Amino acid sequence: MKFSIPPLHGKLIKRYKRFLADVQLDSGALITAHCPNSGAMLGVSDPGSSVYVTPHPDDGKRKLLYTLECVKADGVWVGVNTFRPNTLVEEAIVNGTIKELQGYTSIRREVRYGVNSRIDLLLTDVSKPDCYVEIKNAHLKREQYVQFPDSVTARGAKHLNELSMMVKSGARAVVVYVAQRSDVSQFSVASDIDPVYAKSEQEARNIGVEFLCYGCCITREEIVIDRSIKVF
Repeated sequence: MKFSIPPLHGKLIKRYKRFLADVQLDSGALITAHCPNSGAMLGVSDPGSSVYVTPHPDDGKRKLLYTLECVKADGVWVGVNTFRPNTLVEEAIVNGTIKELQGYTSIRREVRYGVNSRIDLLLTDVSKPDCYVEIKNAHLKREQYVQFPDSVTARGAKHLNELSMMVKSGARAVVVYVAQRSDVSQFSVASDIDPVYAKSEQEARNIGVEFLCYGCCITREEIVIDRSIKVF
């Protein structure tokens, strides 16, 4: 996924009210950016951290003209924009990087299913059961692990339960965790942060929901899924 407009570099002053981030750009300008991440952003929201923000044209439709994209933490760039992983996974399916999701002739986004929910990607082919793909952004690093979630997510547990129902109905269901960072080699659920999600995840595994994790390479020009990460 190439950035349509090159991000601007700056320093994070503070992230607040979940969706706002004050940033000082290298030019010296002080701006407020939209922070598209509803989680706690543990380890990736420290004041003074280097950040990339993408600028937007002032067309009169946006209140905030910048979006927080990446934060430098532990010496690497970490993607914090939770709207990016859907595009990243779709690209990685099309180019063959995610081998477990090959062999489907159609990819559709945001298809209604379950109880008032939408699946991130629905893969279909006449020769196999439909495949429901739920995508999560994972950025919390603990030792060599990237973990999800970094805060309690009742919505995440709901999605796992609905994916389990799809498996029971004869479909395939897959959760793809996207680690938007290059310094992790393994994935695990952060059961201490959200034990309910962890319980739902284990129950979903037992039913047949599949779990994958893929890591990314991040530069100022693009973010690309480039490797599989072992899931525990």
